[in-house]
Amino acid sequence: MATGGRGPVVAMAAGSILSAASVTLFLLLVLPRVSQAQTFFLPFRQPETCGHNQYFDISALSCVACGANQRQDARGTSCVCLPGFQMISNNGGPDIICKKCPEHMKGVTEDGWNCISCPGGLTAEGKCHCPTDHILVERNINGTLLSQATCELCDKSENSFTVANALGNRCVRCEPTFINTNRSCACSEPNILTGGLCFGSTGNFPLRMISTARYGELGISFTSEWFAKYLQSSAAACWVYGNLTSCQALGNICVMNMNSYDSSTFDACGLFQVIFENTAALGTVHSVSFWRQNLPWLFYGDQLGLAPQILSTTPLPTNFSFKGENQNTKLKFVAASYDVRGNFLKWQTLEGGVLQLCPDTETRLNAAYSFGTTYQQSCEIPIPKILTDFPNPTFYDVYLEYTDENQHQYIWAVPVLNLNLQYKKMFVNQDSSSGKWLLTRRIFLVDALSGRENDLGSQPRLIRVATQISLSIHLVPNTKNGNIYPPLITIAYSDIDVKDPNSQSVKVSFSVTYEMDQGEAHVQTDIALGVLGGLAVLSSLLKTAGWKRRIGSPMIDLQTVTKFLVYYAGDLANVFFIITIGTGLYWLIFFKAQKSVSVLLPVPAQEERFVTYVGCGFALKALQFLHKLISQITIDIFFIDWERPKGKVLKTVEGEGGVRSATVPVSIWRTYFVANEWNEIQTVRKINALFQVLTVLFLLEVVGFKNLALMDSSSSLSRSPPSYIAPYSRILRYAVSSALWLVIGIIQIVFFAVFYERFIEDKIRQFVDLCCMSNISVFLLSHRCFGYYIHGRSVHGHADTNMEEMNMNLKREAENLCSQRGLVPNTDGQTFQIAISSQMRQHYDRIHETLTRKNGPARLLGSSGSTFEQSVKAYHTMNKFLGSFIDHVHKEMDYFIKDKLLLERILGMEFMEPMEKSIFYNDEGYSFSSVLYYGNEATLLIYDLMFFCVVDLACQNFILAAFLTYLQQEIFRFIRNAVGQKNLASKTLVDQRFLI
Repeated sequence: MATGGRGPVVAMAAGSILSAASVTLFLLLVLPRVSQAQTFFLPFRQPETCGHNQYFDISALSCVACGANQRQDARGTSCVCLPGFQMISNNGGPDIICKKCPEHMKGVTEDGWNCISCPGGLTAEGKCHCPTDHILVERNINGTLLSQATCELCDKSENSFTVANALGNRCVRCEPTFINTNRSCACSEPNILTGGLCFGSTGNFPLRMISTARYGELGISFTSEWFAKYLQSSAAACWVYGNLTSCQALGNICVMNMNSYDSSTFDACGLFQVIFENTAALGTVHSVSFWRQNLPWLFYGDQLGLAPQILSTTPLPTNFSFKGENQNTKLKFVAASYDVRGNFLKWQTLEGGVLQLCPDTETRLNAAYSFGTTYQQSCEIPIPKILTDFPNPTFYDVYLEYTDENQHQYIWAVPVLNLNLQYKKMFVNQDSSSGKWLLTRRIFLVDALSGRENDLGSQPRLIRVATQISLSIHLVPNTKNGNIYPPLITIAYSDIDVKDPNSQSVKVSFSVTYEMDQGEAHVQTDIALGVLGGLAVLSSLLKTAGWKRRIGSPMIDLQTVTKFLVYYAGDLANVFFIITIGTGLYWLIFFKAQKSVSVLLPVPAQEERFVTYVGCGFALKALQFLHKLISQITIDIFFIDWERPKGKVLKTVEGEGGVRSATVPVSIWRTYFVANEWNEIQTVRKINALFQVLTVLFLLEVVGFKNLALMDSSSSLSRSPPSYIAPYSRILRYAVSSALWLVIGIIQIVFFAVFYERFIEDKIRQFVDLCCMSNISVFLLSHRCFGYYIHGRSVHGHADTNMEEMNMNLKREAENLCSQRGLVPNTDGQTFQIAISSQMRQHYDRIHETLTRKNGPARLLGSSGSTFEQSVKAYHTMNKFLGSFIDHVHKEMDYFIKDKLLLERILGMEFMEPMEKSIFYNDEGYSFSSVLYYGNEATLLIYDLMFFCVVDLACQNFILAAFLTYLQQEIFRFIRNAVGQKNLASKTLVDQRFLI
């Protein structure tokens, strides 16, 4: 029973398995399979490569044979019956059936569905053929097919005046000019047939016309098929009948010939001028003397010299403002467009890239018409795309739409400066003087029609493309309300010889510029340059006079003149810097912050003077910087060691074998230590150079301050990616980067002076303290008879002591249990400016010559013992001499101490000459730092700033400018330290190996 109970279940399971296996096998056999070896390529075929008995299958993308008695149709994508065969069915493509017509009905109807007997011969397509002026009739009026077609003659009599239409299937009324001229449908001699129109031979209309298309850029001229067909008819219809469309067509042909004309020839523009002059009785349009009734407005007169009056006499009666309630930043240009036959197409706004051949987003294209935004767009377009997009030219008459105070809408005609226009065979519009320009009105973008030589359906031999379109807007001088003169469209066409279209392309550009008269700004700049330049001369003379006093030479020689020029270079560099930073900030503030437009940024050509000033300022500042650098590394410096020996010691005498007492030698390590500290502070600055560069770069690139330099009215620090990014103004880039550099630099200097030096570290004062703790004074001569003195004589008598005694000395000094550190008793004055007498300098030089005869300790290591002993002796002699000089031992070379007068401090020179005695001036400002980077921070800051700006102006790249600025800072820092170390070692007998 159990087994029998499982039987049906097992059978059902087996049946299910077999059924599933069958389905799987069926799917494997029926469904398409993709093998790993299968490929997915196919032959590339084009419709024109198919044979006459083949058609192009738009699904399979290949050529397929037509059926029996069939051939390829005109498009090449389906089949039609052969001549003498009628269609039985037609489902498209090859799915048609053709049947041969019987012998007595060899013709096929126009629709191809029926056979019919023809009254005459057959066409190549097997259709019935009728003579001229006859129409073919195949059906009754109710559509019934005739057994035999008939050819009906159209009635040309006065009652009907009809002729066959172009298709030959209807009789239509003759063209009106035939009837008006000849009272018939024929244009017989001596009447003139041209362009499908008939004109009488009477009158003074010129019969010989020039149908030549001129391509002045290539020097090519040939007869244009379009001109040959339609020039004479358009001109005649315009003159004789005042036909509006014909007048527009004539004007278009003139524009296609670049508005060029010569009074001695009857080309399109010559005919236009003849008609213009002979239709004065018709009156003008809108009281514009250049706009004749029925004619298009093509020229602003036919005489040169009118352009300045048109462009700069009458401002537009509307205002533009960037901000405020009456904000108006949109230039509403509109254009009346016409096709080549003279038909009016429509009014259209120029937004959306109507005049811009380069493709882009609508937002960026429309940014061209935002007032105050300098716009530049350029690209390269393949010739096939131009031929496809512009088979026939479209013509535009451009106007600027505006609203007056009463909210009435008006349009203002925008003049055109066609650079290709020839007047009496001269390119007058390429002259720099506007007095020689000849302004026009109508423009087009591409002309691929007039370049067709023999057949209007063939590929053009030449095409003409508007490769440069520039819209310039001039601000009315001294306006406060944003008034402008009429805008000017400057257009340049390029003639392209079409030889291999697939490999040819053309570069095109579109730009919008804003200009204002910079004459007043230039005058003010020249005045500022003259005044400040004069002050720079006075400042340089004072510096030269002070330098002469400091070197102790009253004679004016070549060296004096050279020094004056160097000082003048530095002062003049400051003048250029003040003028350029002032000019840049002026344009930045007044352009970006203005509400009603009163100033516009200088165009690149007007920036050249500014860039020249920046370049001159940098060159002169670099000269000043190198002069200071050389002066710093050639100073005379000596460290006076006040330490005295502590007792005597027993010393073995070489060669004698005995022992004798000798003075305990004074350690040289204190001198080395002070010299090393002096070496370290040579390039200490009040700002951190790396922080300066990185912070300025961060603010420009990351925060977005560089966007303030864009030539648009926006003051925003950010720009959305889809929006148009205007080009940068070099003046604004200089202003923004200079302002940021100065602000960050000044903040660092203030922070350094107010906080860092007070609470963290003051290396200059620390060096003075170190000298006092080391019992070392610094005698420094930056000029022959002028220098600085740091009094480091220890108040404790000794500095070469142990830690316990030094701590005790410091404690006594802190509790005022010892005398003060100053050179003068009971004073703290340790730093002085010194003016030494000539006698003192001569004595110093004699000793110094012996000290540096072998050029420093590096030479002494390999020299004889006697030479080394002489140098050591000279060192001790100098140390003793300067020490005794400070102690007033030499009465013939004594000195006295005094304060500098206020005027002396201001002018930076000394009124009193050190004749018999040297003079020590109290110096609480630590002015000895003037021989260090520390005391020349202003020069270094301005030099780095101008280096940064010059690199950016040249490369338009803030990142590169920052990198090169920091790189040159490090290079000069290295040079300053390396050469400074060598000079320090040679002047002080300090081994250079101990200087870090």
